Amino acid sequence: MKKTACFSLIIVTAMAMLSFSGNNRRLNRSMETLEIDSITQKVDSLLNLMTLEEKVGQMNQYNGFWEVTGPAPEGGSAELKYEHLRSGLVGSMLTVRGVEQVRAVQKIVVEETRLGIPLIIGFDVIHGYKTLSPIPLAESASWDLEAIRKSAEVAASEAAASGINWTFAPMVDISRDARWGRVMEGGGEDPYLGSKIAVARVKGFQGEDLSHPLTIAATAKHFAGYGFAEAGREYNKADIGTLTLHNIVLPPFKAAEEAGVKTFMNGFNELNGVPVTGNEYLLRDILKQKWDFEGFVISDYASIEEMATHGFVKNEKMAAKKAVQAGVDMDMESYSYVNELVALVNEGQVDEALIDDAVRRILRVKFELGLFEDPYRYLDEEREQNIIGSKENHEAVLDMAKKSIVLLKNENNILPLKKKGQNIALIGPLADDKNSPLGSWRIASDDNTAVSVLEGMQKYEGNNLVFEKGAELVKGTVTFINELEFNTTDKSGFDAALEAAKDADVVVMVLGEHGFQSGEGRSRTNLDLPGVQQELMEKVYEVNQNIVLVLNNGRPLAIEWAEENIPAIVEAWHLGTETGNAVAQVLYGDYNPSGKLPMTFPRNVGQTPIYYNHGNTGRPEATEMVFWSHYMDVENTPLYPFGYGLSYTDFSYDNLKLDKQEVPTSGELNISVEVTNTGDYDGKEVVQLYIRDMYASVIRPVKELKGFELVQIAKGETKTVNFTLTEKEWGFYNAQGEYVVEPGEFQILVGGSSVEGLQASFNLVE
Repeated sequence: MKKTACFSLIIVTAMAMLSFSGNNRRLNRSMETLEIDSITQKVDSLLNLMTLEEKVGQMNQYNGFWEVTGPAPEGGSAELKYEHLRSGLVGSMLTVRGVEQVRAVQKIVVEETRLGIPLIIGFDVIHGYKTLSPIPLAESASWDLEAIRKSAEVAASEAAASGINWTFAPMVDISRDARWGRVMEGGGEDPYLGSKIAVARVKGFQGEDLSHPLTIAATAKHFAGYGFAEAGREYNKADIGTLTLHNIVLPPFKAAEEAGVKTFMNGFNELNGVPVTGNEYLLRDILKQKWDFEGFVISDYASIEEMATHGFVKNEKMAAKKAVQAGVDMDMESYSYVNELVALVNEGQVDEALIDDAVRRILRVKFELGLFEDPYRYLDEEREQNIIGSKENHEAVLDMAKKSIVLLKNENNILPLKKKGQNIALIGPLADDKNSPLGSWRIASDDNTAVSVLEGMQKYEGNNLVFEKGAELVKGTVTFINELEFNTTDKSGFDAALEAAKDADVVVMVLGEHGFQSGEGRSRTNLDLPGVQQELMEKVYEVNQNIVLVLNNGRPLAIEWAEENIPAIVEAWHLGTETGNAVAQVLYGDYNPSGKLPMTFPRNVGQTPIYYNHGNTGRPEATEMVFWSHYMDVENTPLYPFGYGLSYTDFSYDNLKLDKQEVPTSGELNISVEVTNTGDYDGKEVVQLYIRDMYASVIRPVKELKGFELVQIAKGETKTVNFTLTEKEWGFYNAQGEYVVEPGEFQILVGGSSVEGLQASFNLVE
C-alpha cells in the first residue's frame, strides 16, 4: 500500500481542486484523468482526503430505519441516523432492498455528502432472495458442489437485481449439536465437506468478476467457534480446545479466505473467555496476519456493545476500543464506533493507523464492486423485474431441492409410489403448508409461496389422492421473530385422518418442524416431533402400517420410533419455493434420491453432541463389566450416521486398490475403487473416502472424510472412481496451530457412508 511522495502530492492537489459537493462521479473522473489504475492507489488517495470523522463513518453500518422514498424521519434515533447518512457518517446499510429504495438511499450519500462515497448495501441472503433454494443444511446433503454453487449464484442474481451488493453468507460454522437452531444455516458437522461447500458458495455469490451487476460480496461467518455454543444454546459461550479450533472450526474459514471471500463476520459467542468480537488472536493474529486476509471484518448485530453485557468491558467506549484493536473493521448497528472512536483517537487511546487500515479494507471492497465507477450499477428496474422469480430460477431451485432429499429407509421397496391405481392418503399438518417449507432466514421472500406437498402430489393424477391434515402444528400467528406455540391438545382432526388411512393402499405422512423452529434463536432441548404429531403417527400406524414418512425439518431429529416401525422415511428438510414439486417427483420415482446426511442423527437428544469423527477413548469396546465408554440406556451408535443415504437402486463396492503401501510424507497416494449399480434404476452415488491415523503425537479421530465423488451410474454399469491423497489430507494442526505431517500407519475406508465400505492400509514414511 505504498505510494511515492510525488504521486501523493499530485493526487491530493487534484482532489483538493474539487468542489467537495459530494458528487461521486466528479471524484471518479478526476481519478480516471490521472490514470490511476491501482485500487490500492485509489484507496490511499481517497483516504488522504478524509477527515477522521468521515473515516469512522465508513466503519458504521445502520439497519434500514425509514421508508427511504418517503419523508425524512423526525425525532428519535431514526432522525439521528438520517443526519448521519447525510453527513457521511454511514458506510453501509442493511435490509434496504428493492431498486427504488436502494437508489434513494444511495443518492443521499453520493449527492449530499462531502466526498460522495457510495454505500455498500448488505442483506441476509442465506438460501435465496425471493426464489428460495433449500436451507443450507439441506443443500449440503446433496454433496453436489456445482449445484450448491449454482444455488448461490441464483440467490446473488436476484439480490443484486434488487440493489443489494453484499450478503451475510455463507455461514461456515461447523456444528455437532442438533439442539443449536442455526445448524440449518451451515454445512454440517465435517470440516472437509464444510470447506468444499464454503468455497462453492463463495464462488456462487461472487462469481468471476465482483463488479458484474449480478454478483455480490460474500461473508464467511461466524468467526469463530459459534457452532460449538455450549449446550446448543444460542449466543452461549464456546469452550473448546486449540486442537478442535484449528482442525475442526477454522478449516472452512480458511477455505473461504483462499477462495477470495471479501468479508468476515464475527459471532456472538465468547471463545476461551474472550468475546470473538474482541478477540485479537482470531482477527489479527490468524485472519489478518497469518492468513493475510485483505477484505474487512464486520461485527454481528450489536455484538460490539454486547461485550459490555458479557462483562468483558466496562462500557460502550471500552467496547469500541477493544473491537477496533482486535480487528473489527465495521460496526453493525451498535453505534459504538460512530459514538466513541473519534474521541478514542483524539485521546490517544486508539492509534489512527488502526482506523486507516479498517477504512482501506472497506473502500477496497467498494472499489472492487464497481461502486465508485457507478454507484447505481446495481439499480436497474427492468433487470429487477426480469430476473427475480424467473422461470430459470425456479428450475434451478427445483433441481437443488431434489438433490437435497435423503432417503433414510425403504423397506419392501414401498417407494417409489405407483403412478396409477393406488389409493393414497396424504396426512399431516405440514402436507398442505405453503409457508413452513420456505424455512428460516427468508426475509425477502413472500409468505405462503412454497409449493406444498399436496400441490405437488396432485399433479400426478393417476391415483386417488385423499388429504386430511389430522392436526394443526402451531397455534396463532407465526412470524420470524415470535416464539412458536405448538398444538399439544387439539386432536379433533384425528378421526378423519384415521378414516382416510384405513382405506388407503399407502399413507404419506408429512411431519416435522415448522420452518421457524430452526434458525437463529431456535435452540431446542428435545429433538422429537413437536406437538401432537408423534401421537398422530402412532394412531395412523395402528390402522395402516404401509406408511411413507416425509420429514420437514431444519436439523437432525430423534425419530427412533419411526425408524423401528415406519417402512419408508424421506428426509425432505425445508426445501424452499419448489418443495412440493421436489418431494412429489422423488416419491413417484421421477427423480432417484441421492442425498447423504451432512450431520449425524441421534437416537435421542441425550446423545448430543454426536458426530462421526470423534477420538477414541481408552475403553471403547464392550466388556462383561460396566467399566467401558457407553450409555446404560441406549447404544453408542447413531440412528443414522454421517454420510448415510439410500437410493432406489443399489451399489456395490469392489477392487479397492492403492498404488503403493509405503508413501513418503511429502508424496502422494493414488486410490481406485470399482462401484457397480446392481439395482433396477439409474442413480447417483456419493463415493466417500475416509482415513484414520492410527497413532500420532495427539489423538486423532477414528475416521476423517478426505475425499468424495458424486458419480452417475446406469443400472448394470461399473465405474472406477479415483482419489489422490497428499500431505494436505494426512497432516493435521497441532495445539499451536502449526500444520504437521507425521509418519505412521493409516487405514482407509471407501464406501457409501461413514460406517460402511472397503478397507485398506498404508504407511507414511520419512
